[in-house]
Amino acid sequence: MTQAALAGLGLALLLALPVWLASVLRRDASLADRAWPLWIAAPSCLYAWLLGADWRGPAGAMLALLIAWALRLCAYISRRNWGHGEDRRYQAIRARNHSGFAFKSLYLVFGLQAVLAWLVSAPLLAGLAGGADWNALGLLGLAAGVAGLLCEAAADAQMARFRADPALRGQVMDRGLWRYSRHPNYFGEACVWWGLWLMGLGAAGWAAAWSVVSPALITFLLLRVSGVALLEKDLAQRGPAFRAYIARTSAFVPWPPRAPRPVADADADADADADADADADA
Repeated sequence: MTQAALAGLGLALLLALPVWLASVLRRDASLADRAWPLWIAAPSCLYAWLLGADWRGPAGAMLALLIAWALRLCAYISRRNWGHGEDRRYQAIRARNHSGFAFKSLYLVFGLQAVLAWLVSAPLLAGLAGGADWNALGLLGLAAGVAGLLCEAAADAQMARFRADPALRGQVMDRGLWRYSRHPNYFGEACVWWGLWLMGLGAAGWAAAWSVVSPALITFLLLRVSGVALLEKDLAQRGPAFRAYIARTSAFVPWPPRAPRPVADADADADADADADADADA
């Protein structure tokens, strides 16, 4: 399994090179986002070939789920970003590393993301090395993964339709899945990877528990790095409608909206704040 793992790392890094070259020519490091799913799927397919996985059992289901996730996400990000230039996250990285960024991006962006993608592929490596038939863990993981993929796809489609409607510009997207979570697409993404991890456990037993690094890393990135935390930095500054949306809607896990606070309570809080300010001034 070690040889397969190293081969997967080499393949991910190799596939990052042409994307890096294209990004230098186009001055668009956000091309990495479009290639990210492929840097996970390609090593996983290599694992299946090197380990001689049985495509008819859980291994085949894991690969099918992964490939469906990768193709959908790659197509969605490519279509969404087409013609919009470099994403603001990468513009900030470019600004911080302006001198020689063309070369620096090789390891700051593309090399780093290729290594992270390889780490994320861990459940596939562990699961494809196992040979167990379907069991409760595997079926639970399959259900979670499929549900996550459907949730992510539906949320992205709903947001795309919302953004495409000029009449809704400037309004809050609080319909469909976005009524129950401010980031239902990220929740679905996390479910895909926790589901794949459970499928890996089902196929290889608790010896594959180490691959929890994958869903844990994905969840951390979504919540603390490039997902929820980044997108919500300025959300509360967009106006009262957005602040009300934040107050009533779960940030991540879909949940029924919280009831608006009674006006009397809000007035009491405002009076308390005013009294506190007056005391401070005194």
